[in-house]
Amino acid sequence: MKGFALSVGRPGAPLHAAAHSHHPWPDVTREAQELAWRDAARLLDRKWDHIFAAVIPAAQSHVARQLALPDASTIAFGPNTHGFVLRILSCLPAGRPARILTTDSEFMSFSRQIARLEEEKLVSVTRVATQPFDTFEERFKEKAAAGGHDLVFFSQVFFNSGYAVQNLAAIVRAVPDADTFVVIDGYHGFMALPTDLSAIASRSFYLAGGYKYAMAGEGACFLHCPPGYGMRPLDTGWYAGFGALGKHSDGVAYAPDGSRFLGATFDVSALYRFNAVQDWLAGESMDVPSMLTRIRELEILFLQELGRAGASIDSSMLVVTDEKMRGRFLTFGTARAAEITDTLAARNVIVDHRGDRLRVGCGIYHGEDSVIELARSFAR
Repeated sequence: MKGFALSVGRPGAPLHAAAHSHHPWPDVTREAQELAWRDAARLLDRKWDHIFAAVIPAAQSHVARQLALPDASTIAFGPNTHGFVLRILSCLPAGRPARILTTDSEFMSFSRQIARLEEEKLVSVTRVATQPFDTFEERFKEKAAAGGHDLVFFSQVFFNSGYAVQNLAAIVRAVPDADTFVVIDGYHGFMALPTDLSAIASRSFYLAGGYKYAMAGEGACFLHCPPGYGMRPLDTGWYAGFGALGKHSDGVAYAPDGSRFLGATFDVSALYRFNAVQDWLAGESMDVPSMLTRIRELEILFLQELGRAGASIDSSMLVVTDEKMRGRFLTFGTARAAEITDTLAARNVIVDHRGDRLRVGCGIYHGEDSVIELARSFAR
């Protein structure tokens, strides 16, 4: 529990196995939260000078380093991913329904919004089934290669299964139309799987945040904005004009970097937390590959212990059996997913579910003892 004494390490804390959903905050985030308050109290109106000169550039550098992006200035921050989805949609051609290629397994921040627009016939949507997983990438690439889309949107790791796309670049490169927006929802990939976007940084958007594996809590979402795409979003907040202040323009001015996708005033304490966690991880020599190796070890132990304990779920129920094709959580297919989640919650054990998919996620805050206890909780 090192580093998490204030959350899952405290007496009476739940046995938490939903690191993929609501990640516990490391202890370093408390001081970061207090620092955000102290800066606001000390600097007053000049707080934003400090935030734009120091806090945001530090956060941009952390994101760029984790994703191997060549230019940190392509990163825009916001309180949630839905706001970025709206701004991206506002860049699509007007006067006809936007043509969207996506999957049947996108998270609600995107899937709910386009379903509502679809009801009004404002978009035309083609959805590719993620299952069977072993043919998904080829099937999706084939649809993308056919062209004729205004937006191609897909997840790096799918929230309702844990299936991880193996070759992001191949899908991006399959899109033939240079004007097509390509967006990767990386929320379940960022800080969970090693991710190198250097080869596609100039062609694709990447959308993610700090609520899950980045351990920063809500409010630290970001969008990597490739140069030349969406230079003047219709959905725009006044922060998007900061980089263009003092520049002559015949219309609404935008900066050419990622700030063109900014919204308006938001609580930046999440970025203080994000920076603190990134610095803490670096100080502890914990990078994404080493954390993933640790999680895989815990997953193997958990699955073995399920069998030993005679639990009602086991590895035969995994939706994605090959760990090389999986994100950082286990998904079990069971009609009892909701019942199991509720029963465990009553016993102070936290997992979650999406429909008939039971999700269990180990974190770096787990030790072998806690994972064994988790498996025995399922047996009980």
